[in-house]
Amino acid sequence: MNKELQKLLRQINDKKNEVKSLVNDGKLDKARAAKEELKALQEKFDLLFDLDEEEHEGIEDKVSRGTAKVIGGEKADKKNLVKSFVNIIKAGFLHVEPDEADVKVYKDALTSDATPNDEGQQGIGVTIPEDIRTDIIELRRSSDNLEQYVNVEGVTTKTGTRNIEVDAESTPFDNVDEAADFPEMDEPVFEPIEYKVKKKGGILKMTAELLEDTAANIMAYINKWIAKKTKATRNAMILKVLNTMTVGKEVVVSNLDSLKDIFNEQLDPAVAATSIVITNQSGFNFLDKLKDSDGNYILQKDPTLQTKGKLLFGEYPIVKLSKKTLKSKQILAEDGTTVTGYKHPVFCGDLKEAITLFDRNVLTIDINDKGSGMWEKDLTGIKVRDRFDVQPVDKGAVIKGEITEVVNG
Repeated sequence: MNKELQKLLRQINDKKNEVKSLVNDGKLDKARAAKEELKALQEKFDLLFDLDEEEHEGIEDKVSRGTAKVIGGEKADKKNLVKSFVNIIKAGFLHVEPDEADVKVYKDALTSDATPNDEGQQGIGVTIPEDIRTDIIELRRSSDNLEQYVNVEGVTTKTGTRNIEVDAESTPFDNVDEAADFPEMDEPVFEPIEYKVKKKGGILKMTAELLEDTAANIMAYINKWIAKKTKATRNAMILKVLNTMTVGKEVVVSNLDSLKDIFNEQLDPAVAATSIVITNQSGFNFLDKLKDSDGNYILQKDPTLQTKGKLLFGEYPIVKLSKKTLKSKQILAEDGTTVTGYKHPVFCGDLKEAITLFDRNVLTIDINDKGSGMWEKDLTGIKVRDRFDVQPVDKGAVIKGEITEVVNG
């Protein structure tokens, strides 16, 4: 695809995002005008695309030989999409223009995602189509994926504000007699929650041998790596917000009654009813050994799960994270070097009320084999970018408990 068509494609996707953003903001007149501009851009793209006779003749020649498939503007099936997407990635490795048929399949598979810009790029940059992105989301779904426990809101702009009413559930309406005037009530108190989408990313180094494999195998390898890295990144951001919103308000958990105090007294009943417990391996080990006065273990198997999920008090699901993901805090002696114990974190609450993840829903891949040490080792770098932000919403919806473990010297 020539540079003019690439530029038009970016403008089309940017205009789609603009239309959605205007609709979300209630600016319908401007949204209609932007939609007309979008139609004009699409018509211009289609006309220029049709006039590119030389490349179309090459495609028709491949079709006649059975080495290419005419798409006809329809969305390709999953197998064709994966093959075309991988072919575009390979073209980036070779620093050549990708086959027009593959570009057409890729373009048809995009929804409203903006393709990455060319700033600072070598090689090629592409947005991951929705079907493939869905595979990545499915792969990262596991019990230790914290994204599923927080509120996730898709956004189409890099920045924005959401107004959340404070104590809305606790402010009732007044009684109104028949035919009487409605009384004035206290003005609602709103807390603005601002988000700024941040760009996160990393580089996957691929060997030349892998690139010679089938498209399905290459995409499976890439998807698995992206899923693992995006899960780790989103978990880290969520845990950072959890720690920040509870700093200085940690509660000592020393026994069974300490946990009951959290759920019975410190959490609002509406929040406690939908709460979960998040801890690491050490915290889980402490909870797993707790017994009631009759000698029965407090943790019980979750009958709704086929796996080994457990419930605290038979009610609150427990999410166990690795100690590498959710670290315990070291307790140091006066000399500042000797570790005398640890404080293991136990987060209790409803994370959907406490935290919102603003998801830009855009994953992009850049290809570049010019990185440090890659040329000598016959490696190619895939740079993956993910765009999202995590913000605290209700700081009273989660309590951080700390279990103290003393190290015997």
